[in-house]
This record gives sequence, structure tokens and C-alpha cells, in this order.
Amino acid sequence: MERKKSPDGGWGWVIVFVSFFTQFLCYGSPLAVGVLYIEWLDVFGEGKGKTAWVGSLASGVGLLASPICSLCVSSFGARSVTIFSGFMVAGGLMLSSFAPNIYFLFLSYGIIVGLGCGLLYTATVTITCQYFDSRRGLALGLISTGSSVGLFIYAALQRMLIDFYGLDGCLLIVGALALNILACGSLMRPLQVSDCPLPEKTAPENVPDRYSIYNERVKSQEENINILEKSYSNEAKCKGASANRDWKQENLLHKSPTTVAHAKEPETYKQKVAEQTYFCKQLAKRKWQLYKNYCSETVSLFKNKVFSALFIAILLFDIGGFPPSLLMEDVARSSNVKEEESIMPLISIIGIMTAVGKLLLGILADFKWINTLYLYVATLIIMGLALCAIPFAKSYVTLAILSAILGFLTGNWSIFPYVTTKTVGIEKLAHAYGILMFFAGLGNSLGPPIIGWFYDWTQTYDIAFYFSGLCVLLGGFILLLAALAPWDTCKKQLPKRTPTTFLYKVASNV
Repeated sequence: MERKKSPDGGWGWVIVFVSFFTQFLCYGSPLAVGVLYIEWLDVFGEGKGKTAWVGSLASGVGLLASPICSLCVSSFGARSVTIFSGFMVAGGLMLSSFAPNIYFLFLSYGIIVGLGCGLLYTATVTITCQYFDSRRGLALGLISTGSSVGLFIYAALQRMLIDFYGLDGCLLIVGALALNILACGSLMRPLQVSDCPLPEKTAPENVPDRYSIYNERVKSQEENINILEKSYSNEAKCKGASANRDWKQENLLHKSPTTVAHAKEPETYKQKVAEQTYFCKQLAKRKWQLYKNYCSETVSLFKNKVFSALFIAILLFDIGGFPPSLLMEDVARSSNVKEEESIMPLISIIGIMTAVGKLLLGILADFKWINTLYLYVATLIIMGLALCAIPFAKSYVTLAILSAILGFLTGNWSIFPYVTTKTVGIEKLAHAYGILMFFAGLGNSLGPPIIGWFYDWTQTYDIAFYFSGLCVLLGGFILLLAALAPWDTCKKQLPKRTPTTFLYKVASNV
């Protein structure tokens, strides 16, 4: 079926609405897992590094499996994937309420919920892009705030549910809320034309021309026919004497007019088999050529110095910048901040400021006089300094201010696609973005456990957040050095100008 042109409205706004609530319901608990993290520390008595793996897996697995998620959405459609993933997220949350140990949570909360969130993110983004073209940026910005609003609300909601119903009851109720994803998925109507005629089937003899890479159709068909004839002759030689007699009698009968039609049938069969063999051969060559092109494009991407610096920066950013959203509540408890002083959970502050950061930084990126790449570098450097300042914060007010700054700067996710496009171009955006998201998921998975291990080793968060801040600062400065294009431009132009001028003078003198 042919796909309709993007309507940029109409039912598309329903898609935006349900996609917003889908991200709100699926990402609310995993992003606000810092509230659950404290309870798991008390219940299971494991180290902070090991316990932090639960939240880091829930955030990182979906990004690590982004190629698989994209394949599922393209194969089964956004509606089917959303409904199936809703069962995954709800089931994983409910199973986590029965967890006997921390290892069970790795599977139920970390892998099942994390993979479901990755599938839902891909499904919502894909179907939103199908319904919007000229307003795509606005639509994607609206649905992306769903996760930030979910973080803001779920942080307070999960704390309240724990106080009333305990940790197990909290997870059961949150899992039941996630079942509303099924209703959202049922409204994700595919954008297709139902009354279009089905495409005609391609005749076998026309297939090789379409998939041919090398112009060797006639030659290959003749070779395949010869191979088939040889196989037939070998089979005839292996038969007994009686079979040979029958074969000779058949050859004699070929001369009569009544058996001419029967004689052509084997030839037609051999022709079809030969062409089908040739089709499989050309299809295999095509797949191999696509694989080689993918590998060569990947190599060419990493030859771009700015892209190589960008992948290092996003990896270090997620190693150092993601842990505060998971560990900030435990940082406040380690700093002897009383619960009575907490007007609002620190994770809620991070969540609401992340939504503000996504919107404001996205608006700034649209101004022509602002270099988006330098804007992204500035967010990395300021975030690195804010992370290094966390050990000096000993009160709720200072921790709240730092949480607001970190949340706002985490909103640089909204300009990351702009940065990627500026670096590699729109043609290679999908390929490059998939690679970068894989490394982002790796950083999300490794960051919180590393910070937790630092605490288990030193019994303080000071060195841990110094390490986080240095990671983000290092990534920002590496990207800044690679992005200073005037240096490279001068170096490339000077050697070219000098010989050209020298040759021109010699020619004029002669």
C-alpha cells in the first residue's frame, strides 16, 4: 500500500497526544528510579554500585537495542509494537514487586522495562514523523516533554505510594498505570491508503533486470542451464540399463509432432530454475554490496574528526551526567538533609527543568546567529562545572539549585539531532544518530554503577562527582577543539595557495 502524504494536523494531533502520554507512562518510573533506589538499598542491603545497575539498565538497554527496536517498528508497525511494549513495561513493573533479590530486578526492571521503553520511544517517534512534515519539530518537541513531565510527577507519586502502600504496592500500582499504554497504542492509526490497488507481482523473467548489479544476465543464465544439463546427465549415467533404454526411447519419440509440446516442458522448467537461481545470486550480491556500503559509510563517519569527538563527548556525557537523576536523593540523605526540609523531591526539580531546557534550548537552536555545535559544547562545560560543585552543597537549597541547573542542561538532548545533522549532513543523519545512540546507551548503563562503586570504595560522593564532572568537561573540551574549524581551514588552505601562486609566477616570467 502507498502511504499518504503527511497531513501536518488532523488525526496527527491525536497521535501527538497519545505519544506524549505513552512516554509519560513508560518513562515516568525509570527516570524517577532514584526514589526506588533508596528503598532497594535498605531492603536488599547490597552495595550502591550493584544496586545502581537496576536504574542504569532501565535507561541504557533501550538505547543499546535501538537498531532492534527500529527493525521491530518497521516490520510490525507502531500500533502493534506499542501495545506489545505496554504489556512489557506493565509486566516488568509488576514482576519487580515480587523481586526476592537484586538480581531478579536486573531482569524484571532493568531489561524488561528498559527494552519496553526503547520500543515505545521508537514507535512514538516513528509514527509522529509519519504524520508531520512541516511541523515535525514542534510535534517531536511536544512528545519529548512527556518523559520529563513523567519524571517530575512520578518522583513525588512514587514517594507518596511508598509511604502509603510500601515498595511492593507502589510497583504494583505504577505497573497498573502503565497498562494505559494499551489504550494509547490502539489510537495510533497507521497512515496508509486502504483503497489502493495491490502492486502487480513481478514476473520471474523480469526480476534479474531489476536486481542486477553486474551486466551478466545472459551469460549467467547460460551457465546455470549448462549446470542443470550436466546434473541431469550425471543422474542419467547413474541409472540402470533399463532406465537408459527408456531414456533412448523418449529421445526417439521427440521427432514425432505429438511429443514436441512435451519436449519443451523440461526446457521451460530449466529456464525458470536458471532464472530463479540467477535471482538468488544477484540478491545475495546486492545484500553483500549493501553490507559493504554500510561498513564503508561507518568508516567514513569516524574519519570525520568532529563526529569522532562527538561520539566521545556523548559517551562521557552520559557516564557523568546521567547519575545525578538517579542518585541525587541519596546524595541529599548522605549530606544529612532532613525530609522535612525537602519542599519538592530533587528528582522532580531535575524533571521539570529538563522539560524547560528542551524547549528553550530548542528555540535557541533555531536562531541563525547561534552556532548549535558551540551551544551544545557550552552546555557540556557548564554541566561539568555544576557536577564538580555538588560535593560543596550541604543544604537542600544548594542541592535544589544545582539540580535545577543540571536538569536544564540535560535538556540539550533536544538540540543533539541538530548537532548531528550539522556534523555529518542530513543524508547520513539516520546512520550517524543510530551509532551515537548506541554509545549514549552504553554511557547510561555504565555511569551510575561507576559512581556507586566510587562511593562503596571511599564512603563519600565527593570523589565520585569530581570524576563525573571531569568526564563531562573532558568530552566538552575534546568536542570544542575538534569544532574549531578555522584552524583546520587555515592549515588546509595555506599549502594549496603557496604552490599555486609560485607556479603562476613562473609561467608569467616565461
